[in-house]
Amino acid sequence: MEISEKLLKQLVSRVMDEFDRTNTERDETVVYESVEEAIEKAKDAQKKLFESKLEIREKIIKSIRERLSKHIEELSKLAVEETGMGRVEDKILKNKLAIEKTPGVEDLRAFAFSGDDGLTVLELSPYGVIGAITPSTNPSETIICNSIGMIAAGNSIIFAPHPGAKRTSIRTIELINEAILKVCNLKNLVVTVKEPSIEVTNEIIGNKEIKMVVATGGPGMVKAVMSCGKKAIGAGAGNPPVLVDETADLEKAGRDIVLGCSFDNNLPCISEKEVVAVESITDFLIFQMEKSGAYHLKDKRKEEELRRLVLKNNLPNREFVGKNAQYILENIGIKVGDEIKVIVLETTKDHVFAKEEMLMPILPIIRVKDSEEGIKVCKDLENGNRHTAIIHSKNIDTLTKYARYMETTILVKNGPSYSGIGVSGEGYTTFTIAGPTGEGLTSAKSFARNRRCVLVGGFSLK
Repeated sequence: MEISEKLLKQLVSRVMDEFDRTNTERDETVVYESVEEAIEKAKDAQKKLFESKLEIREKIIKSIRERLSKHIEELSKLAVEETGMGRVEDKILKNKLAIEKTPGVEDLRAFAFSGDDGLTVLELSPYGVIGAITPSTNPSETIICNSIGMIAAGNSIIFAPHPGAKRTSIRTIELINEAILKVCNLKNLVVTVKEPSIEVTNEIIGNKEIKMVVATGGPGMVKAVMSCGKKAIGAGAGNPPVLVDETADLEKAGRDIVLGCSFDNNLPCISEKEVVAVESITDFLIFQMEKSGAYHLKDKRKEEELRRLVLKNNLPNREFVGKNAQYILENIGIKVGDEIKVIVLETTKDHVFAKEEMLMPILPIIRVKDSEEGIKVCKDLENGNRHTAIIHSKNIDTLTKYARYMETTILVKNGPSYSGIGVSGEGYTTFTIAGPTGEGLTSAKSFARNRRCVLVGGFSLK
């Protein structure tokens, strides 16, 4: 029996992967019973990392990228299976993005001033042990992204995963540890606890050895972190509006909006949550969205059924968060094929679907008379999160005014929302977008302290 070259390579890869797994030093776990023990281990590991050369950090990050790239499908399937949210194919893309486009040590640029009085150097130095709180919506992606950036900056990390994504998070942390041990003997740079909970998270935040807290999650957790009395980075909720005016390429706008809104079933905080469209083009825009996989819900009785189904006490019903549009429609008696990715319906700007971040592929469409009114409506609907906004227009004055007026961390012009994190758009990626605390799209330098070193009367060569 002949074995194809492709199959042979796959078999060899699997054998080597298993060899790496069984031969990696694992005499110490990275999943601990207590917060105190986990932090002590992480503290010791961070000291050793800081005493090492930058070359070690580069090797660690390269190893993480190589190791995790072999487990993208596994982690993506595990996340959907465990949380019941999102799409495997989109999580594969997100994990790939985190592995390949998260900046490493190259992000730590030094600055210098020289003159008659000598030389002053500004360097970026680690905080120590970082407490990182991660969500159920992007569990493995956030842990991978945070680990690369925080280790690049010289820190160790104790993760406080969302309990609803415990297995996915722990598996990701174990794979990262295996990658680290493959290139050096720095155990416990990335640790967690066996049973994550709110109580565990609060214990991590309050521990005196934690020098920085990074929260990627809901507004309640971000608020708690911002008031903890330590250096905090908060990546909170968004409610991104998309404005479409009469100058837009409506075929492209319709396609891009469906792509962005349906990405991982609208779980990303950057995804389009409501459309604000100029009256004169709204009907044609909806037509183009239908061509691209949107189902236009026109029946007011069905709209009311949908509202009762997906809301609980006027807030998103967790049972339907991150679910496929097809599944949601089936629950109100509407049968569609899997080509339907988004449910669109016309609402007022005061409708709960427009005002709340639903985290479902349900997209309200609001008509306005012109772009001036549209900008004001978008500003109100964004809720002051300063997170993300999208616009489709060819009018440079409208594009400029929208960008200035919205004040968001990410603004995407003429593309799907995910272009803002490096998918079909330029720039690096992150899954910790810190609007509330102002760091923006975090990277290694976000997790480092600025230090100033001054040499008086020397090394001025001008």
